[in-house]
Amino acid sequence: MTKPIASLAGTTGVVLFAAAILRAAGPTFWVVSTRADFLKGTVEAVSIDEMGRLGLGPDTTVVADTSAPALWAVVPAPDGGYWLGSGNDGKVLRVSADGSVSTPFDAPEAEVHALAAAPGGGVYAATSPDGRIYKVAPDGSSSVFFDPEDKYVWSLVADATGTVFAGTGEKGVIYRIAADGTGRPFYDTRTSHVVSLALDGEGRLLAGTESPGRLFRIDASGKGFVLLDSPFKEIHAIRVDAAGFIYAAAIDGKAPGAGAPTVPTAEPSAPAPTPLVSSAITFAIIDPGASAMGARSAATKSTTDAPLGAVYRVAPDGIWDTVWDSPTDTPFDIAVDQPGGVLVGTGGSGRIYQLGGTPSKVTLVTSVGAKQVTRLLPAPDGGLVAVGSNPGKLFRLSGQPARQGTFLSEVRDARTVATWGIIRWHASGGGTVAISTRSGNTATPDDTWSDWSAAYDDAGGDPITSPKARYLQWRAVLGAGTESAAGPSLTSVTAAYLPRNQRPIVSAVTVHPPGTVFQRPFPTGDIVELAGFEATPVDGRPGVGLATADGSQPPLGRRLYQKGLQTFGWTATDPDDDSLQYAVLYRRDGDTEWKTLKRDLWEPILVWDTTSVPDGSYTIQVVAADAPTNAPDTALSGEAESASFHIDNTPPRIEIGAPRQDARGTIVSFVVRDEHSPVERVEYSVDAERWRVVYPEDGLPDSRVERFELVLDGEAAARSVIIRAADAMRNVATASGGPR
Repeated sequence: MTKPIASLAGTTGVVLFAAAILRAAGPTFWVVSTRADFLKGTVEAVSIDEMGRLGLGPDTTVVADTSAPALWAVVPAPDGGYWLGSGNDGKVLRVSADGSVSTPFDAPEAEVHALAAAPGGGVYAATSPDGRIYKVAPDGSSSVFFDPEDKYVWSLVADATGTVFAGTGEKGVIYRIAADGTGRPFYDTRTSHVVSLALDGEGRLLAGTESPGRLFRIDASGKGFVLLDSPFKEIHAIRVDAAGFIYAAAIDGKAPGAGAPTVPTAEPSAPAPTPLVSSAITFAIIDPGASAMGARSAATKSTTDAPLGAVYRVAPDGIWDTVWDSPTDTPFDIAVDQPGGVLVGTGGSGRIYQLGGTPSKVTLVTSVGAKQVTRLLPAPDGGLVAVGSNPGKLFRLSGQPARQGTFLSEVRDARTVATWGIIRWHASGGGTVAISTRSGNTATPDDTWSDWSAAYDDAGGDPITSPKARYLQWRAVLGAGTESAAGPSLTSVTAAYLPRNQRPIVSAVTVHPPGTVFQRPFPTGDIVELAGFEATPVDGRPGVGLATADGSQPPLGRRLYQKGLQTFGWTATDPDDDSLQYAVLYRRDGDTEWKTLKRDLWEPILVWDTTSVPDGSYTIQVVAADAPTNAPDTALSGEAESASFHIDNTPPRIEIGAPRQDARGTIVSFVVRDEHSPVERVEYSVDAERWRVVYPEDGLPDSRVERFELVLDGEAAARSVIIRAADAMRNVATASGGPR
């Protein structure tokens, strides 16, 4: 049901939703209370001001729904209708005052990028490619007005004398064309394309170019001066207010080229012979008492995303400022609003913004039912006409707030099936606010989602009735109430939910070489501390320098060697970002049950003193549990096993036979045996002199049993021999033998 605003706890600011996430043991709160978060949603007859307050926007109606996919230009007709230039089908459309659509002219070219009013109520139409300018009469008759050599004609404007200026590409030349259709080059911009034209209050020509994106001012003699050399690719639209300030929309869209462009590239002109200075348009949306914001912060610019476009304001003395930019919306056109303010039509979500004040304050006025707002035109009644593309529609915005508007939030992803809690909101002012929800398991709402719930009753907190699912969306319907009541102001909405707990993942278990240990990178005392060795802190929290937020193996200090110790490390993550606690179990090959090695570990590393178990082949299992941040009945664990590894703390056995004599001298034969590891190195020393390597009979020490034959000659034959053998696990054994 609809709940009157007057009964809600009043607040003065309209705010958007930002996420505040608690641990998985408690609910997650989806809070929308900032302008940036509200802008993630979609609006219909709803505005969002610079303070993040959601209110009723202007009433928007569809004047005409054409079959064209794109509309590039609009010019008012004397009878109260409009001329439109369309894309992909290259037509000049006529919309009558009652909204009916006719096609007076179908050009042989694919695009009609620009229109300008012609004497007698007709229009000049600029086409591309193979650019021509046609003159279309009110009765639909047409003729070629001017046919330059250039491939594209992007922009048109007519001055007070009836002279037409045309901006072209690919050579960036501007033509001046007399009323009889004779024309010649007027100014060479030395750029690729001239995509926008306008006239200032003194009749001087203003031109916006592409590659590079520059704003030119050109006097009657053809002398050009660059007012602005922007970092953007294109100056897409130009407007001049009554005080002589120039507003330029710059974009980084694709360059004009062969085929239909992806963004509009035409500049509509005002009816000749009046220069392009529009009358004031009044939308009572911006709160005069709101504090001013800087232009860049007002635009909700991301600190990491480059802007897709910007609006510049150039003062009569040539000083310019950036009054708006956005990483999400592309400014396609500008209409002069109240003194010192403009309206900006954008692409992406078909939004219209209002800029006003110094520093500039930004209000999202509304969005229309098209992907791009390609042209804006002041209406005689103080409203606004907006031309949309994708699809091609003509809209009218009233100068007064709508009686009802709708805001649709972004879709909230709980990352798993969630149990919904309560929803609450804060609003003030008159009128009504009705909040409802729906849920589903696809990222984009479709017919598999639940129906919208009934409107919730209690702004202080009502249980969400939508079914359990992964995704949630809410809707706010704002109503003006009685004829005299002020509209509502919605400032925040909070929805609580508890995601289903997800199982931790142990993605890797590393078995370091035997005896390899690591010093803690940040020791807490003067003694050497080994990472993972009897290191569980007394307070039960992760040790300093070893806990990692992403569950990866921690940074380790200097590598050391300590015989008998075995180091393990592992990587574990939790989809819910829960805190994890670990247990490590072990099993000797042939055993059927796991035995506990260590429990209640907070660090993903453990050192095992393997001298406490028999030699043999072993496997460890790491179990990660999210019990620290979940209730016992919902806690889950994940596990992974290591590769098999060997424990061998027993040195090899050296079996020395009785010496014998042959032609070579005294022969000492011996066998080195190891139960678990290959014999890796064998050396001998005569009477404790230096050690010398001896190789097995097969030439390669690589097995657990190796046979050796040592030949002693001369004086060595009468001296004692010491044999030293080491296995692959660095266990060492010695034995003595030979003649004495």
